[in-house]
Parts: sequence; C-alpha cells; structure tokens
Amino acid sequence: MLSLRLAFAFLALALGSSAALAQAYPAKPVRIIVPYPAGGIVDVVSRTITEKLSPMWGQPLIVEAKPGANANLGTGEAARAAPDGYTWLVQGPALTANPTIYGNLPWDPRRDFTGIGVLTWSLNVAVVPAGSTAKTLKEFVALAKSQPRKLFYGNPGMGSSNHLGTELFMQVAGIELESVGYKGQPPAMPDLLSGQLAFKFVAVGLATPHIKSGKLRPLALIARERSRLLPEVPTIVEAGYPDAAVVPWYGFVTRAGTPREVLAKINGDIAKVLALPEVQERLEQLGGQAAKPMAVAEIDALIRSDFDRWGAVVRKANIKPE
Repeated sequence: MLSLRLAFAFLALALGSSAALAQAYPAKPVRIIVPYPAGGIVDVVSRTITEKLSPMWGQPLIVEAKPGANANLGTGEAARAAPDGYTWLVQGPALTANPTIYGNLPWDPRRDFTGIGVLTWSLNVAVVPAGSTAKTLKEFVALAKSQPRKLFYGNPGMGSSNHLGTELFMQVAGIELESVGYKGQPPAMPDLLSGQLAFKFVAVGLATPHIKSGKLRPLALIARERSRLLPEVPTIVEAGYPDAAVVPWYGFVTRAGTPREVLAKINGDIAKVLALPEVQERLEQLGGQAAKPMAVAEIDALIRSDFDRWGAVVRKANIKPE
C-alpha cells in the first residue's frame, strides 16, 4: 500500500513538473538561427511570425542570420544547441537535401531536430520567356525532348528549392536541360527575360510582375492548388505532371530531446499566430501559402518524407557539392 502511494506521489510530482515547465516557457530570450542571408524571403517569413510571438510571450525572439556553406553553417550550429527549446532553426529544403548532397555532415535532420511549426509553403511557377514557342508545359516538354541538353534553365543555387524542383520535374517529364548557375534568383531574371534562358522555376512573388506585364509566360504553378496571386495559372498537377508537385516549405525546428511540454507550448502558439488574418495575408504577399497548423509528429513525418524524396532526386541527378 505504501509503495502504491509512493508511486502516485511520484506521478503527481512528474505531472506537476511537466506542467510547470510548459507554463514557465519561455523564461528567457529565444534565439532563432536563419541559415540564409539577412533580408531574404526566409528571414522576412521568420520575422513575420516572431514579431507576433514576442509580445505574446513577453520575451524577445532574436533572429540571427548565419549564412554559409549552403546553409550547413547555421544548421550545424543549431544542431549543437542545448535541447531546451531556446534555440530554433529556420528549416528550408537544405535541411533535408544537404545530408545526401554532402554525405559527411555531422547532423541528421531525422535524429538531431524536431519540428515545431510549418510556416509557409513556398510557391514556384514554371515560366518561359514571352517569345518561347511553348504555350503549355507539355509543349515545352516536347520542345525539350526535341533538343536534349540544348535548352538552358536558371539554377539559383545548388540544393535550393528551385534547383531540386527543376531536377525532379526533369526526371518526371523525361527531359534534359542544361543548368546555368546564378547566385540567387534575381540575378537570373535578365537572362530569362531576354530569352537566353529557355525555362526556369521562379518564386511566385518574383515572377508575378513579369507575368502581368507579359514578359514571362507561366506554364504551371508548382502546387496542388491554384494561387490567389495567379488564379489563371494551372497547377503542375493540372498540367499533367502530378509526381512533380512537391512544394517546398519553410518552418521552425529545434533540437531533438526538447521536453514534450515545451514543444507542445511552442507548436500551439505558432498555430495561434498562423491563424491571424494579417499573418496569412503577409505570407501570401511574400509569394507563399500560409500553412495550416501541423502537430509536432506530423512535421517530423514531413521531414522524414522530404529526406527520402530529395535524397532520391539528388542521387538520380548525381548532384555534388560545388
């Protein structure tokens, strides 16, 4: 009987400690590592969320840009942080693609990180210059098949969502395009507009003004649902290539091993912020689609799925470090 009472006492103590832990969080500033340059879309998306969370929590959320080594620098720093929920990493495609590209990284997204919030689905649109003879995506595929490796596409960075998405599309469509490297998307735009590039995946926010002006022709939105920014553009599913409809996402992860109560607190409050109309509008203005709330377990499953999917694309395309 005494042992039973002791067991209940320990259980009550454990439950009380867990509740207190979640209630106390955050008791100090939270550090958020962005493994991309400051001022970019990923940085802006992060701040859209943190600017709402900070007054809600009464604690500063400090966003730090730590670019370098194709996002591996900042990711590695986040992987070495304490598993207490006070250091987050902004997740992009590099988190799940880079382990296969580089092969010898000291971190593994499935082992070292856990998801706390999906923020936005990053929409790209497949475009050609206005002077292209291709009026539809299938027409462009036929054109590319008639000229293997003679048409050029803009690659804004190895392992970027544009690069991986284009490689996946080429594999699904059975075409070969020649990659031309650029340091980001904007530097590739003059060559695309002039027709030196025959094709490119472009972020919706960047492509829309050129589509509206008639300088670029949209062939398909890389998504399963149409965008309110480009409602007339068919999805890649509607265009006939559903297996290429893999939409990159950006969100927050933190160190694996963080107490479950803290994870639940963070995840729940991020969901509250994502439900705000002004936040959804801002994310759409940035060319994305605000994500619907996802539980921690769902995000972790998404990370594992992306790890397998992008790993297969990288291996088939034989993508190597530059």
